[in-house]
Amino acid sequence: MSAPAIALASVPEDLSSVESAPLMCAGITTFNALRNSGARPGDVVAVLGIGGLGHLGVQFAAKMGFKTVAIARGKDKGSLAKKLGAIHYIDSQEKNPAAELNKLGGAKVVIATVTNADAMTAVLGGLAANGVLMVIGAPGGPLSVDPILLISGQRSVKGWYSGTSIDSQDTLEISALAGVQSMNEIFPLERAAEAYERMMSGKARFRVVLSMEN
Repeated sequence: MSAPAIALASVPEDLSSVESAPLMCAGITTFNALRNSGARPGDVVAVLGIGGLGHLGVQFAAKMGFKTVAIARGKDKGSLAKKLGAIHYIDSQEKNPAAELNKLGGAKVVIATVTNADAMTAVLGGLAANGVLMVIGAPGGPLSVDPILLISGQRSVKGWYSGTSIDSQDTLEISALAGVQSMNEIFPLERAAEAYERMMSGKARFRVVLSMEN
């Protein structure tokens, strides 16, 4: 097989295939969204959801120097959020996430990794003036947005895709440099069907990776 160089990404020698694989999907999506969000080191950046995307988003946000806030459902995720690098954790079941963000001065950026449109709507009021909700999770229904909220503070809602091959390479390099790691459940190739079912069940913590190594 031949491929143009522009379509390839160099993998750092100190990253294994198992470590690299999730970074080429969930990793590039979160890292690339953050670095194109307009946030600067020291800004309040919230990551909505601590799942396959979110657990990497929190790590990247912390390593990039943002005042990182993790938002998820349930008290049990608080310790994980802090372990991943979040300074603050907001339990959206117990507290209003928008109100809690406003107590911190409002978020410059909220990276929405969840697939629940209502959860995204609930954080919009926590954006600071000129803040942006970066949608990288795909909800199953429409997102409800109050236009007055957008107009009054020049807030915005923006979608973001993963990126190009060079973005993948940048993601791998910064991950190796900063120690960002995906939490994986590893299955041998012969158990691919089982791995797929595990992924589709939503119970995996947090990425499912097939390994062809013995």
